[in-house]
Amino acid sequence: MRCAHPSGIAESPCPRTGSSFLNGRSTPVRSAAATEKPKQHGLPAAGPPIISVVRHVALPHEAAADEERRTVPYQLTANEYISGVLRHDRAVLGRTITLVESNSPRHRALAQRVLTALLPHTGGAHRIGISGVPGVGKSSFIEAFGCRLLDAGHRVAVLAVDPSSTVTRGSILGDKTRMERLATADAAFVRPSPTGGSLGGVARKTRESILVCEAAGFDVVLVETVGVGQSETMVAEMVDSFLLLELTGAGDELQGIKRGILELADIIAINKADGDNLARAERARAELERALHILRPASRDEAWTPRAVVSSSLTGLGLDEIWQLIVEHRRSLEERGLLDTRRRQQRLDWMWSLVDQGLLAAVREHPEVAAMVGRLEAEVLDGRNSPTAAAETILEAFGTVPRG
Repeated sequence: MRCAHPSGIAESPCPRTGSSFLNGRSTPVRSAAATEKPKQHGLPAAGPPIISVVRHVALPHEAAADEERRTVPYQLTANEYISGVLRHDRAVLGRTITLVESNSPRHRALAQRVLTALLPHTGGAHRIGISGVPGVGKSSFIEAFGCRLLDAGHRVAVLAVDPSSTVTRGSILGDKTRMERLATADAAFVRPSPTGGSLGGVARKTRESILVCEAAGFDVVLVETVGVGQSETMVAEMVDSFLLLELTGAGDELQGIKRGILELADIIAINKADGDNLARAERARAELERALHILRPASRDEAWTPRAVVSSSLTGLGLDEIWQLIVEHRRSLEERGLLDTRRRQQRLDWMWSLVDQGLLAAVREHPEVAAMVGRLEAEVLDGRNSPTAAAETILEAFGTVPRG
């Protein structure tokens, strides 16, 4: 006989003892002596009911199935993912982003069905990249800036890309804990994503996550980068406006600023401009604004001159001005037809980037390549073979070397 567990999960009787068990946990059951009436043989009545505890030891196949139930949530259908995102269900939104981040072939096929259905509902948000060196205050800035946008009636999604441990490849920064209001606001969504060691710390699935957030009705999507390596370049290729946060040093100079990143930035904010640092930040802003006219390449956007402002997450200084500049920059792109042109090119670049990644994975997983790669790597490391010759050997094994 089967009976319903209070949690809604059915319990099964143990075939040997008649006792009940659930997922390997002990369940107290009454013994036969406790349930039958004592026989009348002139003996005293039975004492208190006897309680037995029976532990079911799961067989190997049962243990594996139990582990899967604990770690793999109920798989939604494509329609459930799609309808959940479109009705702004935060729980389904989070699960959809988890789906598109998955490397499982089965999940990837489902994710592409979901994304294709969501595409007509995307494209309406301000896509804003935010970067800066570690310690510049990105998370605090995003919390203050995002809350200002919430107060103005916007719906804000934050894709905070964390640096990852090189050993565990998991997130080691808790951006969500430093964005307390955004993380709990109904009109906001914060998603820290481990990078898994990818180039520049940018999560491979950030582009698809942007689309999912747009389909869920968020009209502002902020993409925070780790501010190291080539992450700034990668983010600039997936957003409309790029905001760079900088710090002043002991004097008026800017800390660790790189010419390459200045060429990408549409807006630069000298952050932490409060207290004794306010005057230094103002002087650095004026100096930077003069330099931007020289450093900005004509090929980037001839009609837009990058702007420099000062900002403070503590006082709110500059937050409204930054938003107005973002709106102005988007309007400038739209009026000249560049917003659509930029996004079309970004989609094309995205396609070829995925092709590159897929081919690299296929080469590495090819059995003939796998059989020789250890030897070739050792030869290159020892100087017994050139990288070019080793690469040609690998490609020949894969079957992609063009024949003359």
